[in-house]
Formats: sequence, C-alpha cells, structure tokens
Amino acid sequence: MLRDLLDARWHTLLEPVLHLLDNLDQVLEFKTSVPAKEKIFRAFECEPSSIRVVIVGQDPYPNKDLAMGLSFSIPPNVKRIPQSLKNIYTEMLSDVGGNAPNNGDLGYLAEQGVMLLNRGLTISLPSKKVNSLWYGFTDSVAQALANQGVIGIFWGNQAQKLAPYFPTDKQILSVHPSPLSAYRGFFGSKPFSAANRILESENKSVIQWTKQ
Repeated sequence: MLRDLLDARWHTLLEPVLHLLDNLDQVLEFKTSVPAKEKIFRAFECEPSSIRVVIVGQDPYPNKDLAMGLSFSIPPNVKRIPQSLKNIYTEMLSDVGGNAPNNGDLGYLAEQGVMLLNRGLTISLPSKKVNSLWYGFTDSVAQALANQGVIGIFWGNQAQKLAPYFPTDKQILSVHPSPLSAYRGFFGSKPFSAANRILESENKSVIQWTKQ
C-alpha cells in the first residue's frame, strides 16, 4: 500500500490526507506510471524538521529511466541530462558560481535539507497526465512545510499553486526551467542566492548549491 511506502516520520504530519493514498492505490495503474512504486516517496526519505528549502516542480519526467522521485533529478548513471535540468545547472552557475555536478542526481541537495517535490508524484505514461488526487496530497505537504518555516521555490504554473501556503517573504517564484519557458524569466531569476539570503537572515547555514 502507498501509505506503507511513505516514510513513517511523515505519517503524523500528513495524517489528514493519508486516505488519499488509499484512494490512489485503487485507481493508479502502477505498471504504466512513473516513477516506480518504490521510488514515489523518495523526496520524503528524511526527517520533516530537517527541511529548510523545498523546490516544487510539476510532474515527474515521463520516462521510466529518468523519473526517480526527486523533482528534476535523474539517476546518476543516466548520461544524457534533460534540458530542464541543464537549464537549472546553467542558472545555478550564473547565480552562485562553483562547478556543475558531474551527473543529474540532485540527491546532494536532499542531503542538505532541500526537498525536491513534484506537485504530482506520479504520471501516467499512456496519457502523460497526473491524477488530481495527488494535488490534495501535496497541498497538505506544502501546508506542513510552510508551518515549519520552510522556504519555497516554485517553478511553473502548477508548482506555483502551492505558493500561497507560504508567507510572501518565503516564496521564490519563476517560470519553469523547461526549454519552452526558461528564456521567459527562469534565466536570471537567481533563486539559489535568494534562498541563501533568507537562510542567512535567519542565522541558518546556507545551501551549497554547486560543487565548490
């Protein structure tokens, strides 16, 4: 069952919406959706109170080799990096300097308290659609994170639907980094330094976004 795959440390926090996972269990066709069932809650494999920043994307990559349960991230052994992730790396280097990671695995950010959350946690490969029940679930995730003072970075229209749960001084918004929209406001938006400035103002350690 889906609720059994969710890290137990989140169960109390998300108890009001765990029933949505039971409903999703009944309606999702896991054999034709991504990521793989055991990877759906990869972003939740942490202590909720350790999260300092959440980056909200839209849907998982519609590709079984790429989708891994962390928004925008891909497995380290995949050599071809998707254009959206290339654009994220380009903006990172422009914004905070350093060196780009040598693969597309963003797990190093998750280890620093950055939650990489998609608005919808699975996508159907035949239809390329997200079941809307996920939106009720991630609404509750956003609310819980906002209540504990997390900074929210929201990329794209669907992701930005979670922004109102956060105080305006904890919202960092831009268009999606996809090649269709990156030149319409993602490049030059400097979300990484903006998040670090907020962390510094709260006397918290900053995120090492790139390899120094």
